[in-house]
Amino acid sequence: MSPGKPLILVTGGAGYIGSHTVLALKQAGYDVVILDNLVYGHRDLVENVLQAELVVGDTGDRALLDKLFNTHKISAVMHFSAYAYVGESVTNPAKYYRNNVLGTLTLLEAMLTASVKKFVFSSTCATYGIPQFMPLTEDHPQNPINPYGASKLMVERILSDFSAAYDFKSVCFRYFNAAGADPNGKLGEDHNPETHLIPLVLLTALGKREAISIFGTDYPTPDGTCIRDYIHVKDLADAHILGLEYLLKDGVSEFFNLGNGNGFSVRDVIETASIVTGRDIKVLERDRRPGDPPVLIGSSDKARKILGWLPQYSSLTEIVAHAWQWHQQRHR
Repeated sequence: MSPGKPLILVTGGAGYIGSHTVLALKQAGYDVVILDNLVYGHRDLVENVLQAELVVGDTGDRALLDKLFNTHKISAVMHFSAYAYVGESVTNPAKYYRNNVLGTLTLLEAMLTASVKKFVFSSTCATYGIPQFMPLTEDHPQNPINPYGASKLMVERILSDFSAAYDFKSVCFRYFNAAGADPNGKLGEDHNPETHLIPLVLLTALGKREAISIFGTDYPTPDGTCIRDYIHVKDLADAHILGLEYLLKDGVSEFFNLGNGNGFSVRDVIETASIVTGRDIKVLERDRRPGDPPVLIGSSDKARKILGWLPQYSSLTEIVAHAWQWHQQRHR
């Protein structure tokens, strides 16, 4: 362990956003231990790129958590280990409430027992539900329309109650659409199944998929397709470091949106990918999916003001180019 810098437990640190945050933590000089059940995480990235200690296990395993806190002098926890497929949460809500809510509660109780009271939580803009105004700010009503969003909102409420009752301090980050890859090509997005637009478009460009589907071309937007706020994963990781340092300096519990504040349509993404890759991308136009709002853009003014967060990779071209660099080497 390096002298001076605290040891941080990162749950889900072998996954997409978690792994990029571990890399940022290590680059900032922190010691890291990862807890990941490897259902969606990648052991090879932990061993070959992150070179961090990996404990394979589940946040619902209280005995394992107690052992982890007893054998490591952990100063704070960053929590990324959630199931995050919206459609699956609708068809199998029990899985989501058990892992995302009960698993998190078990982790929080183990933290209290170990007197570790600083927690950075990976939440989501899905807690807001259908937007009532735009851009979305942190005081927008929270009315999730699927069990995934509901599970994250339940944890946010648990954290508010823990803050009041136990002097337990947390930062909750409500992400918009995480995208891109490590600018140096070390890490990237690799889900199975993949549901995110940018990797699906790039897999189509690579010939791994026959076509990309656009769900709805008749929305009240300039080109008729949905508009979303894409935030570079490196900028997300940097926000987590700032959130951690805010807590380590005795900051109070807070909620922050993380987004670009800009919207890009589905057609924008496909056209940008075609330019970046230099390849034609076959498109299939399909009916709308239920529950997709036409526009979803977040305000990150609060994170900028309180944490001093400044996204560095706000251009869609940069986001897609970094993802393309990663996908070319990962899916050769």
